Amino acid sequence: MAYMDVKPDHPNGHTAVLLHGKLFCAATWEETIKVLSASGYRVIALDQIGFCKSSKPVAYQFTFRQLAQNTHELLHHLGITRAIIIGHSTGGMLAAYYALLYPDATQQLVMVDPVGLEDWSAKGVPPISVEQWYAHDRETTADSIRRYQTATFYANRWEARYEPWVQMLAGMYRGPGRAEVSWDSALLYDMILTEPVIYRFGQIKVPTLLMIGDRDNTAIGKEYAAPDVRVRLGQYSELGKAAAAAIPNAQLVEFPDLGHAPQLSDPDAFHKALLNGLAVR
Repeated sequence: MAYMDVKPDHPNGHTAVLLHGKLFCAATWEETIKVLSASGYRVIALDQIGFCKSSKPVAYQFTFRQLAQNTHELLHHLGITRAIIIGHSTGGMLAAYYALLYPDATQQLVMVDPVGLEDWSAKGVPPISVEQWYAHDRETTADSIRRYQTATFYANRWEARYEPWVQMLAGMYRGPGRAEVSWDSALLYDMILTEPVIYRFGQIKVPTLLMIGDRDNTAIGKEYAAPDVRVRLGQYSELGKAAAAAIPNAQLVEFPDLGHAPQLSDPDAFHKALLNGLAVR
């Protein structure tokens, strides 16, 4: 696993672990790393196995439990026994699993527009094979990434400053290892769709900060669903409130005009809310 360990000039004694989303890397947390470090937090930002600079095994059992265990073992290696776990998108779903598996090691759970706030299969998304995901992912280009992220991440408002994150992801599909990238991506999509976490929200024992862009419309596999099913999926303005009600000791922060990536769309508002919501003890 590739990771960054950023130590602050003036430590406050707390560590924040940043978990990236399916279409991003640890580097996408660049501004958040700076803000947290300037506030005294030691920051660990990692690329999960199968993503970005970490290894992309052809044969691997991708599960949220395994990725959580990998993260826990990395923190143990670094001598970190308790941390604030902050996850975005798929990283938010992983953060929830981490808090469920390692509650004593989780000081606080922060989920930023996490996927998994609904069970897409139960709502009508049909079975999708790994081979279908693989064929779909092989068609990935910078243009397709940009179109998707504009509609979902940025609430149909594209800005040139988002382009480096498009090229970061697209670059993995241009190199000699692009087949391995797509295969691991297919396995990861299957993991996300078949391991719903929503049914365990009531079991989360740690203080939780839920940060939601209300114009987010993310729903994994919705393009395979019937039109009448598709329009009902990914309603984050409703899903965020329902998740906050289901999670004990949860605080909800909403960004009414933002989409799936509030930390990039409005970093000032996001980071102000994040720092205000961190329950440092």
